[in-house]
Amino acid sequence: MFVEIHIIQNFAPSCLNRDESNSPKHCYFGGVCRARISSQCIKRAMREKVFPKYLEKINLATRTLKAAELIEIELCSRKKPEAEAKIVSKNIMESLIKLDKNNKSRVLLFLGTDQILALVDLCETNWDTLKVKKINKKSEEYKELKKSSADALDGKKAADLALFGRMIAELPDKRVDAASQVAHAISTNQLKMDFDFFTALDEAPSEKKKQGAAFMDTTEFNSACYYRYSNIDVNQLLCNLGFDSELTIEVIKCFIKASIEAIPKAKQTSMAAQNPPSFIMIVVRDDNLWSLANAFATPIKNERGRLIGDSITALAKYWAQLKQTYGDSEIKKVALISHDGELSDLSSEQVGSVDELITSTINAVII
Repeated sequence: MFVEIHIIQNFAPSCLNRDESNSPKHCYFGGVCRARISSQCIKRAMREKVFPKYLEKINLATRTLKAAELIEIELCSRKKPEAEAKIVSKNIMESLIKLDKNNKSRVLLFLGTDQILALVDLCETNWDTLKVKKINKKSEEYKELKKSSADALDGKKAADLALFGRMIAELPDKRVDAASQVAHAISTNQLKMDFDFFTALDEAPSEKKKQGAAFMDTTEFNSACYYRYSNIDVNQLLCNLGFDSELTIEVIKCFIKASIEAIPKAKQTSMAAQNPPSFIMIVVRDDNLWSLANAFATPIKNERGRLIGDSITALAKYWAQLKQTYGDSEIKKVALISHDGELSDLSSEQVGSVDELITSTINAVII
């Protein structure tokens, strides 16, 4: 079973996601340039700004090079000697993966809070073995410890790890297959980039009154109406969370809320593009996922000055075409909120609030 989320969201002038040249990200779709927000940027905003609101810390993960330091800090909080805690944390992590001279891993590790705490517990249990600077790595005791530390990475409580997955080249059997897919958000309209010229004045008092700016520059920005698409493989999520059905339902709710609420934070202090979605549709289906991006292969022209409404209308029309072509036998539930547009046969699926939208979705999910 799958849960799909389709969103139309129009942003005021902004620079929400930048590339290496500090320009707003873009792409070509349907033969024309579109504004783009990368899936990585969207997932980061979800994890950073929304997940902590709805989930306990034990159900969150951390992406870091400094796992050894996190373990050291937790050991010190448990009243372990700082000097020994540093050695122990280094040794437990080196039983899993190579560290550099600063005790950092060479690749980012995505570890659940429960997995980090399991490693800390293992440190306490094997303190005398781990507190020495040079461990006999050929001993049976160390081999057993190495297996136990690898087993600690099998924790299944972290929602973001279960949703977005993990791959560790040095530990291929600790791979976690992502239970969700998040598409790059692309504009329904053709992109037109703008430039903002700005200056800054030196405000310190001076005997000589000087004309002109102390600093000047330009920054690129745009305004676009985005189509956003994501989905959850409910069965994979259930598996990733250790077949905890109650937690799985809570994570689905959180993912929906995060998809609606999360907005990238880049340049927000100077542009404040805090614009909620104008259209949210959730589909519960057995199989055969449908992205509706091709509804905008021909960009919305906005000739009537109704970019949001015309985008929603185009999406509803394309949905009807897909249903007529492929049928809807695998669709179990459709629920939506819309502030604009002509919905045609989707109008009967409207609900009044986000809470109703989530409730109707969860009621249709079978675990």
